[in-house]
Amino acid sequence: MSSWYKNSGPSDDIAVSSRIRLARNLKGIPFPSRMTTEQRIELNRKVRDAILNSNTPFAKSLKYIDMRDVPEAQKYAMVERHIISPEFANKNEPTAIILSGDESISIMIGEEDHVRIQVILAGLQLSEAYDIAERIDSLLHASLQFAFDSKLGFLTECPTNLGTGLRASVMLHLPALENSGEIEALSRSIGKIGFTVRGMYGEGSKSAASLYQVSNQITLGLSENNALDNLKIITTQLIDKELQSRKELKTLELEDICYRALGTLQSCRILTSNEMMNLLSRVKLGKSMGILDIKASPIKVLIEAQPFMLMQKYGILEPKDRDIYRANMIREALGQ
Repeated sequence: MSSWYKNSGPSDDIAVSSRIRLARNLKGIPFPSRMTTEQRIELNRKVRDAILNSNTPFAKSLKYIDMRDVPEAQKYAMVERHIISPEFANKNEPTAIILSGDESISIMIGEEDHVRIQVILAGLQLSEAYDIAERIDSLLHASLQFAFDSKLGFLTECPTNLGTGLRASVMLHLPALENSGEIEALSRSIGKIGFTVRGMYGEGSKSAASLYQVSNQITLGLSENNALDNLKIITTQLIDKELQSRKELKTLELEDICYRALGTLQSCRILTSNEMMNLLSRVKLGKSMGILDIKASPIKVLIEAQPFMLMQKYGILEPKDRDIYRANMIREALGQ
């Protein structure tokens, strides 16, 4: 089994990944912001037992991890792999995660809500990811009582998640639209119909490597299927716009940009994280358009060369040392 960023998926030349998150809270327990340490520990136990003691084949593929046992560098490496949120990594309270072997499934216990079910898959696979998340939701519901209101739906710590508790998102590689300056206008346009465009790591983050997350904002008064269908339509339109913008790029200039990026990555000895992101974005564009013939996946290289991912592999490193290790690793990955 391998993580999402090591796999290929439908339309992954532009749609890098699809993610489903379901927010759930248990009835009769305060929201996380008002929980005591004892209540948090009990919450961890209840969710763990509901999943791992369910005697289902599905549950056997999952592992319970007490986040207090995870070193800080490994926590932030999990953020870089999009397995947990930055907010969850920063928590000092007793929290836990239930994780599948391939890391496509992560159930965060004690984040903003009691339970955050997350499924992330390569490419454009929103329906497939939702089906998996729904199975987990049903498994938990079989033995736990969720906080639910007949008018408001699932009750959540943040009112913006009331209703379905569903956050669906697709990470898109949009270098041509970014180059043409259309991202801001598109973001405003889709914002008017209940969707948002965010950076690589979600809310509050900036775009890097021309990667943008498109997700739903409306969770109240709309069914899960309607939300997914609407997001699919928006995503398809953005993919079409990106493809059209790519056709309008001047061939010789585009080839020069892509080959220069690849040449730099194949020969550099020191490489910062920001420079790597920009160069790998151009290499991914070149590979997707058939300009560059390389076997390596630029997204896999990009994830594995993040700062904490490097430290997880090589040990604690100073920033300057990371830049050297990053350059060495990327040269090897790209065949030089």
